[in-house]
Amino acid sequence: MSARFFAVVNPAAGGGRCGKLAGPALARLREAGIEIEVAESSVPGHATELARAAHARGYRHFLAVGGDGTAFEIVNGLFPRREEDGRPTLAFLPLGTGNSFLRDFTARGAAHAADVLLAAHPRPCDVIHLTHRNGDLYFINLLTLGFAADVAAVTNRRFKRLGQLGYILGVLTCLARLNRRAFPLRLDGAGGLDRRRCLFLAFSNSKFTGGKMMIAPKADPADGFIEFVHWGPIGRLGLLYNFPALFDGTHITHPMASRAAARRIDFELGGPVDVMIDGESLRLECLSLEVLPAALDVLV
Repeated sequence: MSARFFAVVNPAAGGGRCGKLAGPALARLREAGIEIEVAESSVPGHATELARAAHARGYRHFLAVGGDGTAFEIVNGLFPRREEDGRPTLAFLPLGTGNSFLRDFTARGAAHAADVLLAAHPRPCDVIHLTHRNGDLYFINLLTLGFAADVAAVTNRRFKRLGQLGYILGVLTCLARLNRRAFPLRLDGAGGLDRRRCLFLAFSNSKFTGGKMMIAPKADPADGFIEFVHWGPIGRLGLLYNFPALFDGTHITHPMASRAAARRIDFELGGPVDVMIDGESLRLECLSLEVLPAALDVLV
């Protein structure tokens, strides 16, 4: 492997697990002959700044050491960019909590990293561009509105210090109030606004979220489309009964579910809402999503 990698380590990923394991894992990659410059992120958004600065210094190969949030921040440091720069390459050392994007390709985790870096067979990967009221974001996994985003927001605001117990409390809180509403949108500029009420909407580039939940079983990270999954206003008992289906993708066969593939989605939300984007909980007024086909190379 002749390329030199710029590795961004998020020591807080995986509840601090990444900070303990990153050093030995990177040492093994170096022993295998991979040249790596390492920088640690310290606060939210820092990985974006580090990746942007490294790209300006000429780096085109990046290694996300952490979870989905680390990769998300690196991607936002690489985009937007000039086409003449060539496609950047992103590899992964999955030491975070979910590592959802990688599950489309492997379940081997960190043990897989050295093999793919040494093999150096990059795959083209689409990037999804989100335009919101205050700017732009880029992602490679998914954006979701509704129940999952509500749970992430409640957990972060009220129960984050409790770890896994906090997430369970977030789920129970949102299940109790079960806010099923519409998020008006239009796919590919066709027809009227979709104003159907829903439990959640997902706009996916890859299949998995939350580590093992196959929210978008038809998604393909290199097909040039955004996979749109709509799950209608199912009730509490229906959600609990069908919850296991979210892990094998069969939820999309439910009578209240539908899916579509689109290149562009326009929103008319009328204000900011809670969103979850590549594992990060944010509050944004989404305006549009647009796929950037094969904008990134990934080593998976």
